[in-house]
Amino acid sequence: MYHIVRNSAEGAELIKQNQLGDLEYLTFPALCDTGMVGHLFTTRTGGVSTGDLASMNLSFSRGDNPANVVENYRRICEVLGVEAEDVVASVQTHTTNIRHVTAADKGKGVLYPQDYQDIDGLITDEPGVVLACFYADCVPLYFVDPVKQAIGLAHSGWRGTVNGMGAHMVQAMKEAFGSKPRDLIAAVGPSICRDCYEVSEDVAMEFQGVFPGEEVVCPGREPAKYQLDLWLANRLILERAGIHRENISVTDICTCHNPEYLFSHRASHGKRGNLAAFLYILNKFSKKA
Repeated sequence: MYHIVRNSAEGAELIKQNQLGDLEYLTFPALCDTGMVGHLFTTRTGGVSTGDLASMNLSFSRGDNPANVVENYRRICEVLGVEAEDVVASVQTHTTNIRHVTAADKGKGVLYPQDYQDIDGLITDEPGVVLACFYADCVPLYFVDPVKQAIGLAHSGWRGTVNGMGAHMVQAMKEAFGSKPRDLIAAVGPSICRDCYEVSEDVAMEFQGVFPGEEVVCPGREPAKYQLDLWLANRLILERAGIHRENISVTDICTCHNPEYLFSHRASHGKRGNLAAFLYILNKFSKKA
């Protein structure tokens, strides 16, 4: 199994490394403990894509052979115990737009074209609808409501984070399903860490305006450069939205520190595929049962 460079000693308790043959993937024990969902976060391992996209690329927009991408989906879906036709994919453009998806959306973005655009967050309360979002340094956000039996999955880069994507997801689940923030179990997934994420002064000032008094940004290695902590920023957003701190799992795995294992836009200078997060409600939780 690949040796992950971690940012903390206790991180393995919060996000777990798993293996099935040559395919390795990551899971959050806190989400598994709900007993309600299937989920994972992919690595670069176990796929059929080649070159800069090797080997588990899950994006059709990176110049890959579409047949390779479909085969990669098939392999991931086998691990999840679902079919590729069950997956609903986001169309990410760094917004805070969220789509409530249903069984009618199954297959969109994988086997069929999407009939929606500019969607960085997905929510559902229908079992068997597999949500999928994509990453190569940006932050995956997982949400599980064991009480209302609803879920959400989001993509949050710096723009999504400074605009409060996590809070928008909590609000969307409140409006759609009656979710209460105190009931939500959330996870902040593998993404770029503060040490690796240098940003310009204008970006830093935006974050300082949203998080006054917090150490979300710190001086960088060069004048007018700053280091941005997306993990802390997203945790604070989730807490401000009403999710209890003990119900939030925050990754300690940096994509940029592990470029052979995880796609990183910054480490590869843009020559990379896409990782994906998957989340779905198990069929045994069907409200028709």
